[in-house]
Amino acid sequence: MAQGQFTDGIVAGRLAPPDYSANFSDLHPPLDQHEALVESDRCYFCYDAPCMQACPTSIDIPLFIREISTGNPLGAAKTIFDQNILGGMCARVCPTETLCEEACVRETAEGKPVQIGRLQRFATDVAMGAGRQFYQRAADTGKSVAIVGAGPAGLACAHRLSMLGHAVTVLDARPKPGGLNEYGIAAYKTPNGFAQAEVDYITGIGGITIENDKALGRDFSVSGLLEEHDAVFLGMGLAGVNALRAEGEEAHNVENAVDFIATLRQASDLSGIRIGRRVVVVGGGMTAVDAAVQARLLGAEEVTIAYRRGRESMNASAFEQDLAASKGVKIRHWVQPRRVLTEGGEVTGVELEYTSFEDGRLSGTGQTLVIEADQVFKAIGQNFVAAPLNGSGEKIAVEGGRIAVDGEGRTTMPRVWAGGDCVGVGEDLTVSAVAQGRDAAMSIHKALIG
Repeated sequence: MAQGQFTDGIVAGRLAPPDYSANFSDLHPPLDQHEALVESDRCYFCYDAPCMQACPTSIDIPLFIREISTGNPLGAAKTIFDQNILGGMCARVCPTETLCEEACVRETAEGKPVQIGRLQRFATDVAMGAGRQFYQRAADTGKSVAIVGAGPAGLACAHRLSMLGHAVTVLDARPKPGGLNEYGIAAYKTPNGFAQAEVDYITGIGGITIENDKALGRDFSVSGLLEEHDAVFLGMGLAGVNALRAEGEEAHNVENAVDFIATLRQASDLSGIRIGRRVVVVGGGMTAVDAAVQARLLGAEEVTIAYRRGRESMNASAFEQDLAASKGVKIRHWVQPRRVLTEGGEVTGVELEYTSFEDGRLSGTGQTLVIEADQVFKAIGQNFVAAPLNGSGEKIAVEGGRIAVDGEGRTTMPRVWAGGDCVGVGEDLTVSAVAQGRDAAMSIHKALIG
């Protein structure tokens, strides 16, 4: 990673213009046809398919790999899209190393799994590049469904409902659809506007209307939607950001990592993004790694991730942790923020306290260290903001800080379903959100057709 002359403070344009393109190029370059054929031949096509069992959307992985190996990438794409219409994005951002590829028999036998994610990307890219649509809408049922949130759960739900013949209106608070895929994932994972291209591909089936800049609780209510539609699906994700609970966290240049990533993703010129010389990211998940790595790629000289537990407890996968280290990010374990140090209103460092387990509980040891910093990112998790839910009408139950749902995604309010990060089911992964949106659509369809 080339770097230019560093400047104190938080400034834009730390690197030479060509460096930005190089630093934010595709993390995993796509396989060409020959590479895909060679890689597909490594699959054992297992009868019990442990990889398929590990996939939250239950894609028939051996089948689509066999279709690639026989020169039928379009057939492979249909096999993928039958279960996961966002298969292109999931191929790019899923932690395959802890899902399908970890379960791969070749991983167990050789320590080198079949590259399932890259093969999935190869097939879906072929189909999307050719503009090949595999599905047509069924006859119009005369029913309509409102979907709140144009993220992975909402889009998956919308596509399946439209395919079944229902009219769908998707309302999203952001200026652009895509949710986490558009605003919350590192730019080097989804370059070249892929998130928007996938939205266009999904809505290409027809029958789906997306309305942006429409926020629940501000522009409409759940009860209001039920007056105009036959059912409602809630897939608005997590809007709140957890606080550090450290002295001085309101200081200038202490920012939310999710906002930093969103700003970076929407920037037309990366050289215009201001970044510090010394950056500290507090957290241990994927957002923390995405923020830290991108800070380095923007030209930060020193970037440190501070996490309160050990490496094995980090939500970021081992691959993501190794990626951060390969980009020069330092990861400090067993430390928690105690105080943000400032001078003249500007951040100068972070005081961290060492932590340890005592009697089964994490606690501070009283010993501290200081890391110099001029910019701090908070990445210690997001939370669901329930206030907009119950502006009128019946109450929607919330349990454990998320919307309570049954096994089919139904909430406690009649004719209202929910899925994705806003519900407390499964892991907060794109692929899990897709599965929940898809399955809720089938439950909604069953209810609407009686």
